[in-house]
Amino acid sequence: MITLRLPDAELAGDLDIPDGARGVVLFAHGSGSSRHSPRNRAVADGLNAAGLGTLLIDLLTEPEEEADRVTAALRFDIDLLTRRLVGAVDALTEGLESAPHTAGLPIALFGASTGAAAALGAAAARPRIAAVVSRGGRPDLAGPALARVRAPVLLIVGGRDTEVLELNEQAHRSLTASETHVISGAGHLFEEPGALEEVTAQAADWFTRHL
Repeated sequence: MITLRLPDAELAGDLDIPDGARGVVLFAHGSGSSRHSPRNRAVADGLNAAGLGTLLIDLLTEPEEEADRVTAALRFDIDLLTRRLVGAVDALTEGLESAPHTAGLPIALFGASTGAAAALGAAAARPRIAAVVSRGGRPDLAGPALARVRAPVLLIVGGRDTEVLELNEQAHRSLTASETHVISGAGHLFEEPGALEEVTAQAADWFTRHL
């Protein structure tokens, strides 16, 4: 475990950089999830196997997470999540105190649920971001920031997640460079057999192409 010291918080994270990694993918969780999310950890393992580094962080502090479990408010505070993610991007760019070898590595973002909106907001604020992947995300919550994103964006949505699919299609029209990949028969959590594996394969291919 590592600790990212940001101006307004200290965030816990799990960093894995394979030898010869071509870049590092920073994960942005949302909607009550954390860096311990089994789905995102499975995707991170697949990206590591593809030669990509990963950093899974909690965008909320422990007290904030406790409050959010009661109110469910902070998980929708896109400004806060984006600010924290931008801080993590800057820390990676400069080289983490406990992992200085991250300095200079290309950075990409993987966002799930409301974390996808934070990822897109961070990409708009930091043009150095090389690529973004959204898994079952709410890119619509990024609002006006969508039009400022210059990184290539892959929107992955389950075919049965109809409401989120419609929101992703709307966001796609606001993005400069994006593709939508619909996983047939999958719901919002991609729990169906083979669905998460397809998410991982699509994300690995996207990042490998753009990093």
